[in-house]
Amino acid sequence: MNYIQSANNTHIKQLNKLWTKKERDKTGLYLLEGFHLVEEALRHKEYIEELLLSEEAVPPASWNVDDLNVTMISADVAKKLSDTENGQGVFALCRKQETADLPDGTTFLLLDAVQDPGNIGTMIRTADAAGLDAVLLGHGSGDLYNPKVLRSAQGSHFHLPVMSMDLMDAIVELNSRNVPVYGTALEGAVDYRETNPGPFALIVGNEGSGVRQELLGITTKNVYIPIYGQSESLNVAVAAGILLYHFRENN
Repeated sequence: MNYIQSANNTHIKQLNKLWTKKERDKTGLYLLEGFHLVEEALRHKEYIEELLLSEEAVPPASWNVDDLNVTMISADVAKKLSDTENGQGVFALCRKQETADLPDGTTFLLLDAVQDPGNIGTMIRTADAAGLDAVLLGHGSGDLYNPKVLRSAQGSHFHLPVMSMDLMDAIVELNSRNVPVYGTALEGAVDYRETNPGPFALIVGNEGSGVRQELLGITTKNVYIPIYGQSESLNVAVAAGILLYHFRENN
C-alpha cells in the first residue's frame, strides 16, 4: 500500500487536474469523492484505477478493496485534493465509461444543451429511478463527469448508459426503431396527459431557451405541462421528473 504525505506530490498534482474537463477529456479519467459515490464505484470495480483514503477516514468494514490499488494519504493531501468544503477524505480514480452507439431499449431521456450540472445530475438520477434504458447528452450539454453532475447523480451513471450523441442522429435512429420521440414546448404542443402509452424518448431543453426548433420539428409529438400558478415555467429537472414518470407508468 502506498502512502503520500505531501500535498506537493506530483501524483496528487496530476489528480487535481482531473477536476477540469480538459484534463478529463485528455486522460479519459475522472475523480469521485465521498463515501457514497466511492461505494457505488466499488460495485463496478472494473472502472477503478486507484482508491485514495485519508489516514483519518474509516472505510466501512463491508468494503472489499483487497484487489484494488489503494493509496493512503495524509489529511493535508486529502484537503488539497478535495473539491468540497467538508471533504470526507475518500476518493476513487476511475476510467470513463465509453459508449459509442445508441443502446437497445424503448425508454430514453435526451438532453438538448442542458448546462446546469445540478439539473443534469438530477435528471440522470431520476432516469435511473424511473428505470430508463439510457440518457443522451446532446451537443451543448454539460459534462457528465463534472464533479457537481456526479454528486447530483449520486452514482446513477453506473446504473444506466449515459452518452454524448448528436440528437438529430438519435431521433432518426429512434424513429427507425418505432420509438416515439416527444419534445417539450410551450407552443404547438399538447397536454402531456393526452399521450398514448408505450415506448418513448423524451427531449428536454436548455434552461433558458428550451428545446431547439429543428429538433421540435422532427419529433413524433410535442408536449407541455400545464402551469396553474403565475410561474412562467418549471425547472427542467422537475419537468423531466413529472414527464418521465408519466410516460414510464404508461409504458
